Amino acid sequence: MVSEAPPFWWTKADWRAWALAPVSYVYGRVAGGRMASGGRASVPAPVLCVGNFTVGGAGKTPTALALAVAAREKGYKPGFLSRGYGGSLDVTTLVDVEHHKAAAVGDEALLLARVATTVVSRRRVDGARKLIAEGVDLIIMDDGFQSARLRLDFALIVIDSVRGIGNGHLVPGGPVRAPIAEQMRHLSAILKVGNGDAADHLVRQAARAGKPVYVAALKARPLAELKDKPVLAFAGIADPEKFYRTVEALQARIVVKQSFTDHHYFGDDELADLLREADREGLVPVTTAKDAARLVGLHGAAETLLKKVQIVEVDMTFDDPNAPGKIIDLAVANYQRRRLQESRQKDQQAPQP
Repeated sequence: MVSEAPPFWWTKADWRAWALAPVSYVYGRVAGGRMASGGRASVPAPVLCVGNFTVGGAGKTPTALALAVAAREKGYKPGFLSRGYGGSLDVTTLVDVEHHKAAAVGDEALLLARVATTVVSRRRVDGARKLIAEGVDLIIMDDGFQSARLRLDFALIVIDSVRGIGNGHLVPGGPVRAPIAEQMRHLSAILKVGNGDAADHLVRQAARAGKPVYVAALKARPLAELKDKPVLAFAGIADPEKFYRTVEALQARIVVKQSFTDHHYFGDDELADLLREADREGLVPVTTAKDAARLVGLHGAAETLLKKVQIVEVDMTFDDPNAPGKIIDLAVANYQRRRLQESRQKDQQAPQP
């Protein structure tokens, strides 16, 4: 999977997208065929996947966190299953926020582990089994909708209403991970994030197919310390501009913006440059929780910056406050139907006396 989204993916399709169309076609056939093939492993717990149509962020991690809170309120013990993108570990691992660094397990896994039991695994099936062994009775899978070899009970697809699906082309000519028609067949519901209109045609398509559509927005937790303050905002996420809009909504005055690639691991020289510029201009450094997670446990400039930086935390706020609970209920109901169906199939395949 391509990890970095070139800027032309998020503008109207140009000659680059069309030049890559033959490769995108082949990619789409493979990705779509993989989704259609079935053959996914079953585990004895509900599996709720939070995914998106495209490469790049749409708000999956805040959505997963909100669903975990709703699951806990309903009496479940939720656990997160992550691939651990950006981490170096290639074995199934229970994340320990006190000991693991982002370089080992990935930045997103550290954020998830602050809320619930989290396992990172390149093999999702192994990770799911590890979570169940840890007592988890509801699995929330962060990403993996198109590729995981795990049977899903509910697939919630998060889409940013400002960026939508970019130019609409498949990788590598655009950000789309698999043919939209095939993705629509397998998703359970869509979550539209924000008030833009770039996702409206997909929302209508899902509604026509009888798929539920939920609406939410990312909202920053109050930071009174930033009001009217000049700041240096830096972010290594899929859409840094979204972060800058959030900082401005907190009434901070952005003087300097520094954008890095998604999941970027900062070098000492880059961090020292950020510190020098902030000190020279009298600016407050601000960043995302995900970027800050990649600084934790490091020394030198990283440690110094972490002491000075203001971390902007965001929450996924649903228009319908009951929506996360409804999604949990649907995932559990689907799981119960799946287990009943699997039990009947097992009985039918058993040798007759």
